[in-house]
Amino acid sequence: MIGIVVLLVGLILALVFQPEISALMPTVSSELSPALADNDTALTDQIIDGKDVDTGLLAGDGLEIVKGNCTACHSSALILQSGFTREGWHEKIVWMQETQGLWDLGGNESIILDYLATNYGPKESHGRRMPLTGIDWYELKD
Repeated sequence: MIGIVVLLVGLILALVFQPEISALMPTVSSELSPALADNDTALTDQIIDGKDVDTGLLAGDGLEIVKGNCTACHSSALILQSGFTREGWHEKIVWMQETQGLWDLGGNESIILDYLATNYGPKESHGRRMPLTGIDWYELKD
């Protein structure tokens, strides 16, 4: 009973606040991209500044296969924020298959791994910031 009430309240709130939510959503205009404004092609097929407009993923061999397989279940943000070796990406795929219900990728697995390892490999660790230099330190007095 409580679940039904919560669901109904959620639906009512969604209907009431629809205009406000829509106003926050980005729109495609000629100011955003003349190429998109003059083109009837779907956003999902557009590459601008070397990135897929829909996902933010870097353009490259295997992008469409990655989009079709990876973003079917989760946001591309998980890819964008990660940086694994090819072996690390393979471990993630195996984990998703064993625990999350990811299907067998078949021949696409090597294409996906090549794309991910090439474009989203390990990031160089910068650790802590560089020590400050050239600063005249002074002693605080009470």
